[in-house]
Amino acid sequence: MVNWLHDLSYFFGGAFLANAIPHFVSGSMGRPFQTPFAKPPGEGLSSSTLNVIWGFINFIGAYLLLVCVGDFNIHAAEPMIALGLGALLLSLFAATHFGRFHGGNLQQ
Repeated sequence: MVNWLHDLSYFFGGAFLANAIPHFVSGSMGRPFQTPFAKPPGEGLSSSTLNVIWGFINFIGAYLLLVCVGDFNIHAAEPMIALGLGALLLSLFAATHFGRFHGGNLQQ
């Protein structure tokens, strides 16, 4: 039986991984994007350089939570479900939160 703390770690690892992608990609494309360091936090834009750094920090956090806790196995369902749920929930939150700034919440 897998320790439930390991599943919690994998859940947050998935959230960190999902958070890393838009920051790293936006920054790599030279585009500003919201970060917790902007004014106001999470709403104002931060530089592309800061977004690359923030994305990379999130990749490190995901790595630490996924690889350094327990025995993460990509072929086992339980850790992958925990990772997937963390990534899905963080992505849904980001879609609704940042959609209001980028036109993603338009009614069709």
